[in-house]
Amino acid sequence: MKFAFPPGFNPKPTIKGDGLTLRPLNEEDVEGLYEAASDPKIWAGHPATDRYKKSVFRTYFKSLLNIGGCLIAFIDGDDIPIGCSSFYTDTNANHRLSIGFTFLTVNHWGGATNRKFKRLMLNHAYRHSSEVWFHIAPSNIRSQKATKKLGAVLTHTDKLDLGGGMIDWQCYCLTQETWKQNDAIY
Repeated sequence: MKFAFPPGFNPKPTIKGDGLTLRPLNEEDVEGLYEAASDPKIWAGHPATDRYKKSVFRTYFKSLLNIGGCLIAFIDGDDIPIGCSSFYTDTNANHRLSIGFTFLTVNHWGGATNRKFKRLMLNHAYRHSSEVWFHIAPSNIRSQKATKKLGAVLTHTDKLDLGGGMIDWQCYCLTQETWKQNDAIY
């Protein structure tokens, strides 16, 4: 599923900072990103609990390439992927710039990596929008907690087709003002 991005917005930037490098995902990344995604713990709280399997991951990887805004993440100085995330737009309100389809390797859970990763993406997105949206499956408690830590607020539940058919998603909004206040604390 291809998403329509706001005019002038680059959904595939290379962004560096906070010890991380984010760059556009490409077809040659399939094996490295699969290695990062092959731990079943990553997907245990996710609706797609079997995404650690190579055949299931390959289908997911193709969908990431088709999003049009997927970035793969690396610790600076290392060529081993630690995860990925994507820019996309809300299919019910295409003016809503969104971030999602995110995962990190288990060794980067619970620390500062997710905040650093999202900081780079949010700062890029806020050049084009005063708010950023996150769509999270109701069963994905880990992602809900991580998104709330950023300062995002659950505003509503909506049926969206983000590539897997029309299903319910919890819709969180993070305004630029709230992000600046929240990020200054950390």
